[in-house]
Amino acid sequence: MTSIEFGTPSTLPPTNGYSHVASIAPGSRLVWTSGQVPIAADGTVAAAGDWEAQTRQVMHNVGAALEAGGATWDDVFKLTIFVVDTSALATVRTVRDEFVNLERPPTSSLVQVAGLFRPDILIEIEAVAAVPVE
Repeated sequence: MTSIEFGTPSTLPPTNGYSHVASIAPGSRLVWTSGQVPIAADGTVAAAGDWEAQTRQVMHNVGAALEAGGATWDDVFKLTIFVVDTSALATVRTVRDEFVNLERPPTSSLVQVAGLFRPDILIEIEAVAAVPVE
C-alpha cells in the first residue's frame, strides 16, 4: 500500500472517486489483471440488464484476480472500465466505491464501447496494482 502515491492536482478538474495521478515506488512488483466480466467461477452470468449485479460480480472477479497475483484492492493504482452505456454510471461508481479505498482512489479510465463479447454483458473492468517488494 505504501508503494503508491496518489495525487489530484488543483491544476486539473475535480474528480469523482478517482485520482488523476499515481506514482509507483521503485522496487514495486506490478500486477495486471485481464478484463473481468460478470461471469462467476461456475459459469453463471449476473442478471442481464442489471448494472448493479453485473458490476458487483465484475469487482469480485477483479478482486479474485488480484489475489491470485498476490495483490489486494489497496494495491490497485489503475482501473479501466468498459461499459456499453453510460446511463448507469452512478450505479457503477457506487459499487466501485465499495471495493476501492476512497481515501486513495486509483486512477481510472471509463470507455464506452459499442459492445462487449456477448450482448448480455454490460461491463468489463481491468486493474493494475503495485505490490511492495519485501
